[in-house]
Amino acid sequence: MGLLRIMMPPKFQLLAVLAFGVAMLFIENQIQKLEESRAKLERTIARHEVREVEQRHTQDGARDSSALAEEEDLVIIYNRVPKTASTSFTNIAYDLCSKNRFHVLHINTTKNNPVMSLQDQVRFVRNVTSWREMKPGFYHGHVAFLDFSKFGVKGKPVYVNVVRDPIERLVSYYYFLRFGDDYRPGLRRRKQGDKKTFDECISSGGSDCAPEKLWLQIPFFCGHYSECWNVGSRWALEQAKYNLVNEYLLVGVTEELEDFIMMLEAALPRFFRGATELYRTGKKSHLRKTSEKKPPTKESIAKLQQSEIWKMENEFYEFALEQFQFVRAHGVREKDGELYLLAQNFFYEKIYPKMN
Repeated sequence: MGLLRIMMPPKFQLLAVLAFGVAMLFIENQIQKLEESRAKLERTIARHEVREVEQRHTQDGARDSSALAEEEDLVIIYNRVPKTASTSFTNIAYDLCSKNRFHVLHINTTKNNPVMSLQDQVRFVRNVTSWREMKPGFYHGHVAFLDFSKFGVKGKPVYVNVVRDPIERLVSYYYFLRFGDDYRPGLRRRKQGDKKTFDECISSGGSDCAPEKLWLQIPFFCGHYSECWNVGSRWALEQAKYNLVNEYLLVGVTEELEDFIMMLEAALPRFFRGATELYRTGKKSHLRKTSEKKPPTKESIAKLQQSEIWKMENEFYEFALEQFQFVRAHGVREKDGELYLLAQNFFYEKIYPKMN
């Protein structure tokens, strides 16, 4: 090679180096293609093995025809927090229920009391788990989280929910009680006629805008324990966090409702197939807006933020937001400003025993 370099003109030496580089790139490209082909082959073989196993199980024993298929036995509970876009989301379920063949039921509690009596808890749990005619079912209502495992039933429902920035939620609720919304504009509200703005309420120390009114999302997730409803309870905050992570399939945020709907459609297509498209391009019949709502001043916000209650409710909201964004980051990708769901990213292999 040294002799060739001495005898070969510099121009030809350069061409030889370039040719060598091109050849190496070609070889690396071919190796990469071979690796991709091998991976595809492995996935194809694995899928074939899975189908063989499924066929074997189908042949070995037929299902009991009286038993409900697993997805047909599914129950979702949306224990909606007031003024978190709960009606907007629920109306999507109503729009889809006929097309996707599931039932929607509103849990209407007396005076919207979110805490059920013990006997009502038992009745409700029995209804939800044994009412086959209403399965698959989507239950929604302003009720606190209820732990079904305490009642000795076999199946547990799937919980979902949405939370909102605590001050924005309170402001929305304040004006909703006075002016209603565009969903049922003719309905008389409890505080109708009171023209005082939220800022004026804060300045005068009114009860409807007091920091204690912020305490709502934490007890809704904490549940039916007495401590959940003790305003400012650190135990309640930690229990709410625990339930959010361990008892809820998905908790979204009002500010990113479309992403929440997209994730639900991917995880539970039996219920939410077509939900994202409906939300994006439908007639918006599901959307609901509070009337006459005026944004609070920075001074009003700062006064509320001095409260320990706001700090705890905001801590819970930030915790929920972080968890939702974590789930979303592992399920979708953004391209040209649009979110796209990731395809299935796992498969099965090395399945034994082999079919003869």
